[in-house]
Amino acid sequence: MHPATLHVGTFTRSLLLDLARSTGRLEHAGLDVRETQVGSSPAQFAALESGELDVVMTSPDNVLAYRFLGDNPLGRNIPVEIVAAIDRGLGLSLCVAPGVADVAAVREGIVAVDVPESGFAFVAFALLEAAGLKPGDYTVESLGSTPKRATALIEERCLATVLNAGNELRAEGAGCRIVSRVAEVGPYLGTVVAAIESPDPHVRDLRLRLADVLLEMSQEILDGHRETEVVEAAMQLLDLDEAEAHAHRACLLDPVRGLIPGGAVDDASIGTLIDLRRRYRPTPELDQVTESWPSIVIGRDGPGPAASHD
Repeated sequence: MHPATLHVGTFTRSLLLDLARSTGRLEHAGLDVRETQVGSSPAQFAALESGELDVVMTSPDNVLAYRFLGDNPLGRNIPVEIVAAIDRGLGLSLCVAPGVADVAAVREGIVAVDVPESGFAFVAFALLEAAGLKPGDYTVESLGSTPKRATALIEERCLATVLNAGNELRAEGAGCRIVSRVAEVGPYLGTVVAAIESPDPHVRDLRLRLADVLLEMSQEILDGHRETEVVEAAMQLLDLDEAEAHAHRACLLDPVRGLIPGGAVDDASIGTLIDLRRRYRPTPELDQVTESWPSIVIGRDGPGPAASHD
């Protein structure tokens, strides 16, 4: 039987997908995964809506925005759902460009975001505000996905941005500086597997199989296995040197910043996302998000089981 093809859209190349492929887990699950890096979250969700992508690995804030909120960047709602949670931000941090002494020096400079209405942008605004800069004290500029913003920061085309998934380590290695981390904002959920709702049980099964493989790979890493493979993959995929790759592996293992065992979506982390939106993009529609988000988290037994309401 030929493996089923899934087109998966990511921002930064996925170490989990790469390891699942190289270890034969995807093949064993009957999956042929074609990964595509996307340049921005609007591009990612437009491709998901059109069917160009079957699955995305994205911020859960994007899922909430495109599912429930009318002022999302595409200006329309998409019936997207969460299949599993993957990580807690993978080192998501506020970083400043080489030569920037402190956050105060960002005043009147450019802060790079994917789009101003996205979850990572709100994290940037909150961390800047905690350091004394309020919205309006700097210029917000959309410079695309995290790898693109890392390059822009290194090249000093912006003075600050938030980076994660090894991009913060690459930037730090090039002279940028990490000044604060998302944990200062609250419990955080960085990446989820998401897809458009489908009534087709075969389509649903393929997505769940992919999530199962990713979560099994995550658990192997969390259990301390495959250290060499993780480091080598981080060096190759993320353009890190060996020391940076080891630091990225340590991030994966960190319970506050790293991989989520079991893939559960927790109330507290979704609460952080909603609170950030209430601060920086308030709308009465957020009341609906608070009430309805658990219904879009699916599992093998239907909506709900992949969510944790502890």
